[in-house]
This record gives sequence, structure tokens and C-alpha cells, in this order.
Amino acid sequence: MSEGEVKVGLNGTNGFAMPLFGFPRIALFGELSEQGVARAQQGCEKVKAASEEMAVALRESYSSNARSATDYGLKVIEISNANTASAIDFFAHLLGSKSVTDVFTLSAAQAHKAFETASAQNKELWELAQKVATETGEPIRKHVAKVLHQTQRLQIGHSAGHCWRTQPR
Repeated sequence: MSEGEVKVGLNGTNGFAMPLFGFPRIALFGELSEQGVARAQQGCEKVKAASEEMAVALRESYSSNARSATDYGLKVIEISNANTASAIDFFAHLLGSKSVTDVFTLSAAQAHKAFETASAQNKELWELAQKVATETGEPIRKHVAKVLHQTQRLQIGHSAGHCWRTQPR
């Protein structure tokens, strides 16, 4: 059976050639159904607005995350470059050593320097990672709070005229 055969025809029959029964519309029922349709349309508009707000939040979050990830990557490259230069300097000094004592002294100094440098670099990376997490989540947090506030305000406004209540007392 095709789609056209199932649809209601102009003569008041469905695709099976059976007459459709016309029920009398009760005024109250019609009014309630119109209110229900209006509420459903309002609900759809709210969902659409909330969806648009979240899309904006995700775009901002993605943009912020991309910038922050670039900053983090650049910091890692900078740290790698500094560590490579330090290791090359150490090997150059090590090759110029005249005695075993010089080798041990240089090695101890390099180990101390490497530990101090790694501690400082880890602290920098940790702070940058925290900044990335905060900046990435902030647009989403801001927009979710805005949408929830708008929804809450609309629910309070609609519940004032009805016997049901969506807000906790």
C-alpha cells in the first residue's frame, strides 16, 4: 500500500475507504488541547533556545580549548628545547673534563640543576593545565547557568497561573 492510500482523502475517508467518524468537539476539551499545544510550542522554543545557548557555549569552549592547547604545546616545546640545550652543554663540559673528579662534580651539578629545572617546569605545566581546564569549562558553566536561570524564571512565571508548581517550596 502506498503512502497516498493511507492518507485521509478530501471526502472524509481514510486509505481503506472507511468513513472517519466526526466526534463533537467539547468546548472545554478544545480549549485544553489548544492550551496543551501552546505549552508544547513554548516548550519547543525553550529547548531550541537552550540548544542554541549550548552550541554557543561549546563553540566558545572549543575556541578557548584550542588556544589553551596551543599555549600548552608551545610551552612543552620550549621546555624540550631548554632541556636539550642543557644536556648538550653538560656533554660538552663533560668532554672537556680532565679527571674523574671533574666528571663526578659535573654530573652531581647537572643532576641538581636538572632536578631544580624539572621541578620548576612541572610547576609551570601544572599551572598551565589548570588554566586550560578552567578556561575550557568556564564558557560551558556560564551558559548552563544562564539557561537554567532562564528556565527557572519561565517556570515560576508559568506556574503562577496554574495549580501545579515546579519550584520547591
